[in-house]
Amino acid sequence: METKYIFVTGGVVSSLGKGIISSSLARLLLSRGYSVTIQKFDPYINIDPGTLNPYEHGECYVTVDGHEADLDLGHYERFTDIHTTRSNNITTGRIYKSVIEKERRGDYLGKTVQIIPHITDEIKHNVKSLSGDGKFDFVITEIGGTVGDIESTPFLEAMRQLKWELGRNALSIHLTYVPYLKAAKELKTKPTQHSVKQLQAIGIQPDILILRTEKDIPAPMRRKVAEFCNVSPEAVIQSVDASTIYEVPMLMHQQGLDELVIRMTDAPFRRLPDHSAWLDFLHRLQHAEKTVNIGLVGKYVELQDAYKSISEALMHSATYADRKLNLKYISSERLTPGNADETLSGLSGILIAPGFGQRGIEGKFTALKWAREHDIPTFGICLGMQCMVIEFARNVAGLEGANSTEMDPDTPHNVIDLMEEQKSISNLGGTMRLGAYDCELEEDSIAAKAYGKTLVSERHRHRFEFNDSYRKVLEDAGLRCVGRNPVSGLVEVVEVPSQTWMVGTQYHPEYQSTVLHPNPLFLSFVKAAIAKAELKN
Repeated sequence: METKYIFVTGGVVSSLGKGIISSSLARLLLSRGYSVTIQKFDPYINIDPGTLNPYEHGECYVTVDGHEADLDLGHYERFTDIHTTRSNNITTGRIYKSVIEKERRGDYLGKTVQIIPHITDEIKHNVKSLSGDGKFDFVITEIGGTVGDIESTPFLEAMRQLKWELGRNALSIHLTYVPYLKAAKELKTKPTQHSVKQLQAIGIQPDILILRTEKDIPAPMRRKVAEFCNVSPEAVIQSVDASTIYEVPMLMHQQGLDELVIRMTDAPFRRLPDHSAWLDFLHRLQHAEKTVNIGLVGKYVELQDAYKSISEALMHSATYADRKLNLKYISSERLTPGNADETLSGLSGILIAPGFGQRGIEGKFTALKWAREHDIPTFGICLGMQCMVIEFARNVAGLEGANSTEMDPDTPHNVIDLMEEQKSISNLGGTMRLGAYDCELEEDSIAAKAYGKTLVSERHRHRFEFNDSYRKVLEDAGLRCVGRNPVSGLVEVVEVPSQTWMVGTQYHPEYQSTVLHPNPLFLSFVKAAIAKAELKN
């Protein structure tokens, strides 16, 4: 089968959910036996989102090969169980950097380097190379921003050229917004018509329209949109607000999106769709009667997208434990010993979030101390794990002033520190440990029991590490270092055996939690929280 290329664009406003639609379509095609991958084109000039403030861009997602990517790649993986790589997220910055490097090497033989053809050719190369010479049946490409954005113009021009070159092997899906005017009590399709006309003006005729809406769009109105936009009436699909993003694949399937794509691209029939596992998840999600109360302690709680993978991983695990997740976001900047009882009482589990920098760090220490003294199941991730070590060093091991050299370069007890080989590197990305690394777990540890094995691979995104010279004094005080990287010997997992469930991981297990395969460590944490709640009752 020749690879089919599907392009997903957006119009009218941003944040309509192009990533969810792309992920949903991928899920539907996978269920029919096709091989699929998804990529995201981001129009900003940053090389990647690694140095972007989470308030600007939400969570920075990390792929298995160590690429810092847009949070939409997290949606792609959670919906599909496909591991993405740096090839699945391309920014304007990376495109221009590649072209400029080629120009400096003389690859263009002295020609004037221009947007067309050089930039657009580089974009097209990134689209087509992802297929891996037919490795995938479908390549879905989401183009960030909205039609009309000046930043997205080169990507849309490359898409126009590819549609012309590939013929029936290329398909355009345009996601747009149909607002409801409350005062007039009417849905309005004019913004959609204008958005499609903008797309047509640059030479792209959408094949399928998906109308994002808060209200059901009547069939006559959908036919009107089809007529004005030169689209088949059956190819005008509505995406009504759903109670959860995980309903969207089924809503799209009910309206025949997957059948449309297969027919329009002349893809050969593979098999009837099998949605049984997905429907089982949705049934559990929608019918859970009991609740589990988890607190997430971090400094970016005003922007919950900063912890998107964590909140989704918790929800996956709660669902498979037949519980509704009640996730309480707690600002580590505002948490103090004086209000800890009031803020944290009523929680059955506490998760200490990852992050960088000094801001809000004392609140994390406060939460850890309170959780340890009250024996509340506690999960520390990355900086959360480092804070767990620091709090234990200060308040249990008696190492006064213990800290990370990230927070206090002059700390008398640098229980968390940079590795020696990183100290001379000034480039921020160069000092990061990024991507998937192996971890060997001790057999009797909570982590090993959760995973059901002693060798796991999880993803990292951090600079500072557990200082092994403090291992003995901390273990003598009751901390256990139960997980190590088999090559470097670096400590990856710590536990406090005196507690019911207190685990810290230097890695980010949330990145590998999906709808169909929740991360085992998150599932163990949620089950411990449920057991704690039942014990209280």
